[in-house]
Amino acid sequence: MSLFVRALLVIPGLWALSLSALAVPAADVATVGGISLYDSPALPDDFTHLPYTNPDAPKGGELRQAAQGSFDSTNGFIIQGNPADGLSHVYDTLMEASADEPFTMYGLLAGGIRLDPDRHWMEIDLRRSARFHDGHPVTAEDVVFSFRLLRDQGQPFYRAYYAGVDQVEALDDDTVRFEFSDNESRELPLILGQLPVLPKHYWQSRDFTSPTLDKPLGSGPYEVASILPGRRIMYRRVDDYWGRNLPINRGRHNIDRLVYDYYRDQTVALEAFKAGNLDLRRESSAKNWATAYDTPALEAGFIKRMTVPDAQPAGMQAFVMNLRRAPFQDRRVREALTLATDFDWLNTHLFYGAYQETDSYFESSEMEAQGLPSDDELALLAPYRDILPDDVFEEPLPMSRPDTLRARLKKALSLLREAGYEVRDGVLVDTDTGRPMRLQFLLYDTQFERVTLPLIQNLERLGIQASVRVVDVNQYLTRRRNFDFDLMIGSFPQSANPGNEQREYWTSEYADAPRSRNLIGLRNPAVDALVDRLIGANSRQALDTTARALDRVLRWGFYVIPQWHLDGTRIAMWDKFGYPQPFPEYTFDLSSWWVDPQRAARVEERQRGEG
Repeated sequence: MSLFVRALLVIPGLWALSLSALAVPAADVATVGGISLYDSPALPDDFTHLPYTNPDAPKGGELRQAAQGSFDSTNGFIIQGNPADGLSHVYDTLMEASADEPFTMYGLLAGGIRLDPDRHWMEIDLRRSARFHDGHPVTAEDVVFSFRLLRDQGQPFYRAYYAGVDQVEALDDDTVRFEFSDNESRELPLILGQLPVLPKHYWQSRDFTSPTLDKPLGSGPYEVASILPGRRIMYRRVDDYWGRNLPINRGRHNIDRLVYDYYRDQTVALEAFKAGNLDLRRESSAKNWATAYDTPALEAGFIKRMTVPDAQPAGMQAFVMNLRRAPFQDRRVREALTLATDFDWLNTHLFYGAYQETDSYFESSEMEAQGLPSDDELALLAPYRDILPDDVFEEPLPMSRPDTLRARLKKALSLLREAGYEVRDGVLVDTDTGRPMRLQFLLYDTQFERVTLPLIQNLERLGIQASVRVVDVNQYLTRRRNFDFDLMIGSFPQSANPGNEQREYWTSEYADAPRSRNLIGLRNPAVDALVDRLIGANSRQALDTTARALDRVLRWGFYVIPQWHLDGTRIAMWDKFGYPQPFPEYTFDLSSWWVDPQRAARVEERQRGEG
């Protein structure tokens, strides 16, 4: 750090001023059509369509999918209510990601982008042709209004996402400027590209914080056609959608009607699919995938199955322990609980060998910690040596565990005894109070009972009184947003370029924020600091190193009981769709599919005959 910059840091109020003073003037920055996290976008500014789309794809047809549970709101941006599926189809964002690149955004509402080379600010020129569905133009004031509305009244993750924005203003009707409080987050400009733009003239006279079943007004490729509260929502393609001929959209949004039918039970939803009442299904059950689709329609080629690969990290799916409750505040108890799971038995007897065991929060990526920490990792971890377990520094990953369940349970019982528990008459109790350890697993999907019960049986062998509570989706969401659970299944998905979302996953600021994704209730200064470092990484190497250090801290904290993963998306569908191949490398993009008229007619003829 130079002496000049050090001097600025000690003068109150001058540091923020210095960013603008030192930043490159907007007039000296080229206007471009896309931005990327580290490198340049793969496509030139004059690209005609995304490489994985078919610009000549036919329009028309219908796609019916199942949704889980129920819904009572068409406002998906707020804490309250259970929003309907598919609402993102209604809204355009400033930019759109390419599913063929790790993290690149191309202009959607944004016709031009100017990003300060040092990432102190960004200006966006809106396309003058952009319109909401009621004909009102999309203006810079709408962008400013949307940013402030989502940050101040939306779900907690918006506050986490936009934390680095110091100021946003409309320079004129078509130009908006974002100024950043610092330039530590390379990801922040791209995150702002994901901003959904809401109409100010619609929302300024309405209560944004309350659930509603009104049809929302947006500027996107679809609008809500009909609502059957709690049971069905249907979207129709907007014929005169303002952005239909943009290069980013050419060959996308081809299907006329998108239907989401709600089912409280996944078994019923599966039967509805096989009966032809649903067109496509993303299958999460290995058992179903192996056994449930063996039907005459599959044998005759009317139903197809495939696994669409992706290059994203697998992330972490796990039973999450709620640190807000005893006894999870003791690391030895948490480690003991992780030893009670038996993935090999589950994979053999329930999963048909379909899955791989998850170890890392950045599984299947260069960000996964392996072996002992490198010198660069140790440099990041060293300031927190006093508050981190010695294992973080001294033990390799993946961590060694006894090979057999019997040996793991023996080690678990030893840890529980160290933590102040003992077994009396077959029940594990607190040595001081005599109170038994009782744990409840909160679920909403009965499919997960069969994978939870074996874990409960293993816990009972340790004397732990464990049970499953299956509730309806609405009650589940209420308890989740209020952190009213002992253990529940949590998912922490990761992209190839993790960033601002990590604040909401792990940091102290979000430990008690309702509906935040810090389900664990983590409050750890080392984690907070590593997340800040991760967000501020200025190179791929720095990001990978920081992610590995964070991975070590999380794994040696034993905050979750890891589950399993599959490197891809399992799709079952009636053979009425066309789709470009090869699939995009990083993300499954259903918006590039279309209904093939001839194949759809063949399927419908069969279904009518069976009906």
